[in-house]
Amino acid sequence: MERVEIGARPAVGAIIAISGVAVSFLLWLLYLHHASADFAGRFTFLPALNAVLNGAAAVALCFGFYFVQHRNISAHRNSMITAFAFSALFLVSYIANHAIHGDTRFPGHGGVRNLYLAILASHVILSIVALPMVLTTFFFSLTGRFTLHRGIARFTFPIWLYVSVTGVVVFVFLKAYAY
Repeated sequence: MERVEIGARPAVGAIIAISGVAVSFLLWLLYLHHASADFAGRFTFLPALNAVLNGAAAVALCFGFYFVQHRNISAHRNSMITAFAFSALFLVSYIANHAIHGDTRFPGHGGVRNLYLAILASHVILSIVALPMVLTTFFFSLTGRFTLHRGIARFTFPIWLYVSVTGVVVFVFLKAYAY
C-alpha cells in the first residue's frame, strides 16, 4: 500500500477536521437542541424519506461493488457518486428532521428494545466512523491515488453499507413501534 503523500496529508487532515465539526453539530442537534412545538405536525414525511435515501444509497453501493468486481470502472464510479449523492441528501434530510422534530424515543420494551438499541448504537458509532472514511476514499479516487483508494475502500464499503442498511432497519423499528 502506498504511503499517504505529503500533499494528501493536509487534505486528509481537513477531512478529519470537517468530519469532527459535522459530528459535533449532529451530537448537539440530537442531545442539546430542543425542537419547537410549532413544527410538530409538519414535514412528517422526513423519516420515511431518510429511509428511502439510505436504502437507495445501499443499492447504489452494491451496484458499485458489483461493477468494480467486474472491472467496469466507469459504472463503478457512477454508482459510487450516486451512493454519495443519496447519502448527502440523507444527511440534509436527517438534519432537517431532527432540527424540526427532535429525537424520537423508542417505546418498545424487553428484548425488542434491547435489539433496537444495539442496532441503533452500532449504526450511530459506525456512521461517525464512516463520514471521514467516505470522504477520504472519495478524495483518493478523485485525485488519482487509486492504490490508496482501494486500500481504504476495503474498509469503507462494508461500514458505509452497514450504516445505510441499519438506517432503514432503525426506521422500520420506529415505524412499527413509534410512528
